[in-house]
Formats: sequence, structure tokens, C-alpha cells
Amino acid sequence: MNRFATKLSQHALPLRHTRTEVLQINVGKLCNLTCVHCHVNAGPKRKEIMTRDTIDRVVDWLAETDIATVDLTGGAPEMIPDFRYFVERVKSLTPPRHVMDRCNLTILLEPGYEDYASFLANHQVEIVASMPCYSPENVNAQRGNGVFDGSIKALQLLNSLGYGSEPTLPLHLVYNPNGAFLPGPQAELEADYKEELQKHFGIVFNSLYTITNLPVSRFASWLRNNNKLDEYMQLLIENFNASTVHGLMCRNTINVSWTGDVFDCDFNQMLKMHWRDGERRLQLWDIDPAEVENRKILTGDHCFGCTAGAGSSCGGALL
Repeated sequence: MNRFATKLSQHALPLRHTRTEVLQINVGKLCNLTCVHCHVNAGPKRKEIMTRDTIDRVVDWLAETDIATVDLTGGAPEMIPDFRYFVERVKSLTPPRHVMDRCNLTILLEPGYEDYASFLANHQVEIVASMPCYSPENVNAQRGNGVFDGSIKALQLLNSLGYGSEPTLPLHLVYNPNGAFLPGPQAELEADYKEELQKHFGIVFNSLYTITNLPVSRFASWLRNNNKLDEYMQLLIENFNASTVHGLMCRNTINVSWTGDVFDCDFNQMLKMHWRDGERRLQLWDIDPAEVENRKILTGDHCFGCTAGAGSSCGGALL
């Protein structure tokens, strides 16, 4: 039983796609980190990466639309061999599109990637960076030993290039709870982050996004192994907030996998909840963007994670 669909029906809240404003592309599962909260189950040994042929087909499709924002995620997006090529092709479109890079920060310090920060700045790529806390203990517990220090160094590097201070170089941080609980108030956490990071490390950034951990992939396994899955699901269900539904990211976003398959969101992608035409799985180049509007969005119990409390999206809290 889809308890989320039942909840929407009880509140007379249809969940359908509106005009597409964001094309979110998960370019693969390769990552230099293995984070506890990762819904992608990404890591250094993953082989799934987007090929240049798929990149070309995605960009060619994008060129025929008026979708303004391309949101690159992973894994560590920068680790696919054609990351630079992808960004350059998107930026060369007429009109050029706004590009976001969901960056884990530490990749910018890895051998072979030392000039990626400058590349991102030169192409005015917005950075949304994972920083689950401003204390070393919490960050290292969630993301691995030494990750906090690496993240600080990467943020200082980005600041030196103008990120966080120049209007064309926005830098946002992402907070994920380090456990089976909901994020605190986004505005309060942002104020704390800004004070602590500025005072101790001289770091500036634009906004903090609080994102609820969804019970998907590696985080679901962690919950199950700690006998917390049922308890966490109940927490999400009990905190359902009908006011968040209108702002859900699945309404204005098309999500694309490293193979070009289309989904309503990155969480649905990990759960293999494909768009379909009958038995056929749809790929991006199979769909007409004009026909996406009013499409019914596929849901499941995991969707309670995006509607709990103040809500959660790739851009942080919804309320």
C-alpha cells in the first residue's frame, strides 16, 4: 500500500508535474567518499558514469527546450571523464543555461582535480556543497575521517576565487541530519553556520539548505541495521505537512540517470521508479517537454521525507 498516495487523497492534494524549470542529471555513482547518509550508494568503486554519447543526446534535447537550469549531481559529478565537456556544452547553448554542481568539496583537493575549482568559477557554475555540520566530529562521523578538514580547505579555496561573495558565483551549503531525526529550523542553522565558519575559518557562503535524509539506499540500510527504520518512517509520517506539497521539487524538475532514463526525482531513480510508456522505460530523448505538464508524479512511502516538518527539497526547506 502506498501510504503517501493515501495521505494526498485524504487532503485532496493532486501531485502533478507543472512547467519544467530544472533538468537534474545524475551523472553517475562514482565518488571519492562513502557517506553514511548517501541515497545513491555512491563510492570509489562504482562504475556507473554517463558517457559522452549520452551527454550529447541530453544536451541536444535540452537545446530544443526553454529549461533554464541544469542541476548536476552524483556521486561526485566532477569525477566523470567528460564533466568539463558537459559543462562547456551546456554553457555554449543559446541562450546559455544556468549550471549547478552538487559538490562534496573534498574532490576539489584530490590529485587531478586541483584546477576544477577555477574551472567552475570561470564558467560561473553555482556550487551546492555538502557540509553536514560545522564541527569536525559530526562531519567525520557521517562522511569519513579527515573530510571536515578537507571541506574547510576546499571552501577557503572557493572563497579565494570569489565564491560566496561575487553575485555570479553563488555558494550554498547543505545540512543533512547525522541520524534518524528531522533537520532543525533552516534559518537558525544558517545563522549558526555563518557565525561559526566565519569566526573559526574566515569562510563565507550564501545560503544553507536543510535536507531531510530519505530512507533510501545506504541510509535505509543504516536504519535497518540499527533497528530504526520503522521508527524513522513513523516520524516522517507523523510530521506530514500538507503545506509543503505545492513546493515539492518533483513538480518542476525532470530527473535523468547516467543512462538517460527519466524519473520524477533522484530518490525515485534510486528506487527504479521509471517513467514508462506501457512496458517501455522512457529516456529523455523519448519525451516531448510540452507533454510533461500535468503528468501524474510517481510516489511511495519515501515521499514522506520531503513533506515532513518544514519540507525538504534540493533547495532546502520548503516552508
